[in-house]
Amino acid sequence: MPSQEIRKRFLEFFAKRGHAIIPSASLVPEGDASTLFTTAGMQPLAPYLLGALHPKGKRVVNIQKCVRTGDIDDVGDNRHLTFFEMLGNWSFGDYFKKEAIAWSYELLTSKDEGFGLDSQRLYVTCFEGNDDAPQDTESFETWKDAGVSEEHIFFLGADDNWWSPGDNGPSGPDTEMFYDLKPEQGEIVGHDAFVRATNTGRVVEIWNDVFMEYERRDGKVIEKLVQQNVDTGAGLERLATVLQGKQNVFETDLFAPLMEVTPKGDEQKQRIIADHIKAAVFMIADGVTPSNTDRGYVVRRLIRRAATKAFSLDSDYGSKNFNVLAQVVMDLYPVYMNKSQQEAVKEVISLEIRKFRATIEKGLMEEKKGTDPFVLFTTYGIPFEVTQELARERGEERNEMEFREKMKKHQEVSRAGAEQKFKGGLADADSPEVVRLHTATHLLNQALYDVLGEHVSQKGSNITPERLRYDFSHPQKMTDEERKRVEEIVNEKIKDSMPVHQVMLSRDEAEATGARHAFNEKYGDTISIYYIGDSLEGAYSKEFCGGPHVHNTSELGYFKIIKEEAVSSGVRRIKAVLE
Repeated sequence: MPSQEIRKRFLEFFAKRGHAIIPSASLVPEGDASTLFTTAGMQPLAPYLLGALHPKGKRVVNIQKCVRTGDIDDVGDNRHLTFFEMLGNWSFGDYFKKEAIAWSYELLTSKDEGFGLDSQRLYVTCFEGNDDAPQDTESFETWKDAGVSEEHIFFLGADDNWWSPGDNGPSGPDTEMFYDLKPEQGEIVGHDAFVRATNTGRVVEIWNDVFMEYERRDGKVIEKLVQQNVDTGAGLERLATVLQGKQNVFETDLFAPLMEVTPKGDEQKQRIIADHIKAAVFMIADGVTPSNTDRGYVVRRLIRRAATKAFSLDSDYGSKNFNVLAQVVMDLYPVYMNKSQQEAVKEVISLEIRKFRATIEKGLMEEKKGTDPFVLFTTYGIPFEVTQELARERGEERNEMEFREKMKKHQEVSRAGAEQKFKGGLADADSPEVVRLHTATHLLNQALYDVLGEHVSQKGSNITPERLRYDFSHPQKMTDEERKRVEEIVNEKIKDSMPVHQVMLSRDEAEATGARHAFNEKYGDTISIYYIGDSLEGAYSKEFCGGPHVHNTSELGYFKIIKEEAVSSGVRRIKAVLE
């Protein structure tokens, strides 16, 4: 059964039973700072589970886009995904266990209205009870009444059959449905055999009915909710695996077209590439762009991990190939993806790939040498998780706590630099792209001085991950020859692979070096100078500056001026990029 038919049947089944069809919410939770992404269908509906009135009534059904980042390192096996769709139906204080279980069984087994699964291959679990709630015998009896053999029903503990969004919020026991992928091995008999079947992947969970009737605070049930709710969730990808007779989600129609356009040679890497780019496309479409913090870091990590895998399979696999991948994702999910935003999504991915491509080869060489993960991230943009993964492939381990501590200190230093009237105007001092453009700005500053004359002085600067913007004193528009010569000088210094150093000097010592600085700014007693060259005395560029910078100009890429214009009388502005 095609995935589109699965979606259609699910929605129509519950619509006929009085449920209002509601659209998927954004992957970015609205008004919920406790989590980065929407991880389950119930998440946007939590207020209604707690008693608020839903505008569509007490019964709703939908297909929710979800992202879970806790399993990123496990992607590549038969089950784990970063992005998935969750089919769900809800009762807000309306029907409860009897109706929910009966409808689940009917939808799974009915050939007319549902999915027509073999009832003899169905197994279910119920909550065995603990101090928070008693054993769920009501669900057990309801499953028997629906038609499930008593030998196919097992009681499990809270780890398996209790659902909660965290330590706080609505929660309750659940009952889970599993399907036997290998019936030829005979009936699964007994609790232990069933647990083994789940662990080995012989049976897969295909649906989960949660009966939310308790409120949890600080990890403990404190009271019953004002109403009894039903919250169900069925992963579309797993249902598709079962209904299309496949062995894993990557063989279904939700992934097969993507797998075809990934670089060939290692199926696990192909799966990671397909999964990560799919997740990134949906995140970007919902407004998240790559950065070094929060949601943006997750997108960056996914794209760069996918790129690392792709480059290892095909060194020529580039941004155009990733655009093809992104387009296939968007063609697979037209209901979620507005055509007008498709080009913008591809451009974000393409830009991120190009930036990463500029440094990855040298970065990977450094990684093999065991270079500090902090340096690999700040200099080459390799996320710590990717470094850790590469190290583990060689049986090595990197110290994550040490990395986090260095990053924290790095951020503190960057903030301190900004507070000292640093003139760089950095939008994000933790961004490797911003750091590279910052060093390029120093080269540009000196090149303008060399080409236009001693009257050139800095009037302003702003650097984002995409470009640098530099304002300087100059009375007229630069000629084409002057622009070309400035570009040539900067690129010559990049090509020369010049080292970048920092020294801390007293104010008198710093001024004596001749380092460029703003004369109308107040500096402290100790001055940080960054210089580009083998020595401070013979450096091509030296400036009062709080950093951060790259270690060597070879890390910059190709420098290009994209615009030169007037800002005010006697002040010109250059916008430039690194390619």
